[in-house]
Amino acid sequence: MTAPEPIVAVFGSTSEGLLAARVEDLAWLALPVSGGIKISSGWRLAKPMSDWAATDFHGAEGVVADEAAFRAHVETIALHRRQLAAFGRKTLDTRADTPWGIAQTSVAYAEGIVCHSTASHGGFHVDEERSAAMPTALRNRDGWYEEDAEWTKVATAFAALFTDHEREHAERTLRDWNPGTWEAVYGRALDPSESFVRDRQHFELAHARDWVVIAAIRSRNRVDQVECIATLGGDRRATDRRSFLVPADEYRIDRHGFVIDPERHHHVAEPAPAG
Repeated sequence: MTAPEPIVAVFGSTSEGLLAARVEDLAWLALPVSGGIKISSGWRLAKPMSDWAATDFHGAEGVVADEAAFRAHVETIALHRRQLAAFGRKTLDTRADTPWGIAQTSVAYAEGIVCHSTASHGGFHVDEERSAAMPTALRNRDGWYEEDAEWTKVATAFAALFTDHEREHAERTLRDWNPGTWEAVYGRALDPSESFVRDRQHFELAHARDWVVIAAIRSRNRVDQVECIATLGGDRRATDRRSFLVPADEYRIDRHGFVIDPERHHHVAEPAPAG
C-alpha cells in the first residue's frame, strides 16, 4: 500500500511575484496592503502555483503584520490538518434528530461525543456519561451545544479530542462571548480588554448617560458631514432619539459605538440645510 503524502505547507511565488502557499487542497495568497499582508484564500486550485492569480482567490482570512506572520498562519493550518488526520474522526450517517433538524452528517469525536450538521445549523451532542465528566460550568443539561459558541464548552472539557488550532479558537471564543463561563473554568476575572462581551459591558457602563450612535448616513445636504441618530447608551429600544451632525473625517464605526460629544457635534431636529 502506498503511504499517504505528508501534510506539509508548500510555499512559492506566483507569476506576479506574490508569496503563495498550499496545504493539501487549501491555497493562500499574500497581498500587500496598508499596514501588513492581507491573507486571501482559495480552494482546489488545479494549476501550478506559478500560474495562480489574485482572481483565483475568493476568501479572506484577515490581515497580518508581515510575510513571516503569513507563513506562520499557513504552518498553523498544516499542523491542524496533520492533527486531524491523526485523530481519525469517523463520519457517520445517523439521521439523528437534533435541535436544528435532522442531521445530514455526523462526526464522532469519541464515544458519546458527536458533532451533527443539518441543513440550517449544527452542534455537538454529549451523552449522559460524558456529560457527567464535564465541569459544572461547562455542562448543558440537555447535552446539546450549538456550533457558533456553545461548542467551545465541549472543546474546553475534552481538549485532548481537538487540535491545537481548534483549542485556541475555542478558548478565544469562550473568552469573548461567554466570559462568565471562562472565568469559572480558569479561576480568574477577565480584564475588559480580554473579552468582547466584558469590553462591551464596560463601554455600556461608562457611556450609559452619553449619546451613542445607532444609525448613520452621509448627509445629502452637507457632504462633509454624517447624519447620526443617537440614543442614551446606544439603547436601540429607546424612543428618545436625537440627530447630530458629525464631520465625515471624524466619524468612525468603533467597536461598540461612536460616542457623541455635545460640545462639538451639532444637535439638529432635522438634517441641516446646505451651507
